[in-house]
Amino acid sequence: MTSYAIEAEGLQKAFGETKALQGVDLFAKQGTVHAVLGPNGAGKTTSVRILATLIKADAGHARIGGYDVAKEAEKVRATIGLTGQYASVDEDLTGMENMELIGRLLDLSKRDARARAAELLEWFDLTDAAKRPAKTYSGGMRRRLDLAASLVGRPSVIFLDEPTTGLDPAKREDMWGVVRRLVGEGSTVMLTTQYLEEADALADEVTVIDHGRVIAHDTPLGLKRVVGGQTLTVQPLDPARLAEAAALLQQVSGNKAESPRTGVVSAPVKDDAALTEVVARLSAAGIGVTELSLHLPSLDEVFFSLVGRRAGDDKAPGGAAKEPAELDDASTPVAV
Repeated sequence: MTSYAIEAEGLQKAFGETKALQGVDLFAKQGTVHAVLGPNGAGKTTSVRILATLIKADAGHARIGGYDVAKEAEKVRATIGLTGQYASVDEDLTGMENMELIGRLLDLSKRDARARAAELLEWFDLTDAAKRPAKTYSGGMRRRLDLAASLVGRPSVIFLDEPTTGLDPAKREDMWGVVRRLVGEGSTVMLTTQYLEEADALADEVTVIDHGRVIAHDTPLGLKRVVGGQTLTVQPLDPARLAEAAALLQQVSGNKAESPRTGVVSAPVKDDAALTEVVARLSAAGIGVTELSLHLPSLDEVFFSLVGRRAGDDKAPGGAAKEPAELDDASTPVAV
């Protein structure tokens, strides 16, 4: 038995002259969250649509839960749950009716479908709105209803394509809790997102795609260590001693100390030993501090280093227009 719930090798897909995927490999271990990052048009959604059997790859192969996505599509569909970029609920039905409909389509009895619907509506804080038509829901509520619907069949593999788009920070945190709970119960989640803090908070492993190719793959921590070293930051208690702290930090690190904000100095360092030495020197010099921290680059800084622009930036370096592949990534909403 494979330890991978999701296996994809050499996926290729073209739409006319646009090469959306050019040999993408994706592997997600069972019971983990695998984040797929990339700028608009990178090929994230195309990859998900292939893995979810919605479209066929031109080349390469993939397996979900051990089933071939091309040859055993029905078994794959029975294994997965999918939430696309756009909420795909029936707006004329109530929240409960939407959920029950999915349950009945999945061959649950009427009683079991209603019980599962009630369970998930409560889980997603939608019980009070269960009898209201979905067209009266806010965008965030529809998003939550859409995700709840994808879980009716208790899928072992779940694809979440930018699931928190349009949610406020509090609801986004709630959604993160849902993802953690799903993984805790044994599900495997593949998550595409442009919120880098989301990938940092949830992902066990991260794959970065750009122009239809995988350009990096590692744990969030591994990506941070590969792309850039650690930074040591010092904020003296007495602002008048900032220059002394900067000189001391520069001596220890061997790098120029810069001031990212008022009253603070920071410099790249090679390893954790620099922190111990800086603490000793500050103490010897009698310089008290209100902040002393050692940190790796943020995942956003890693992303920028890899693709040359921030997540969510629609333009390539130098102000170039959006890549044609984005036309595919923003394609028709997919139904659960």
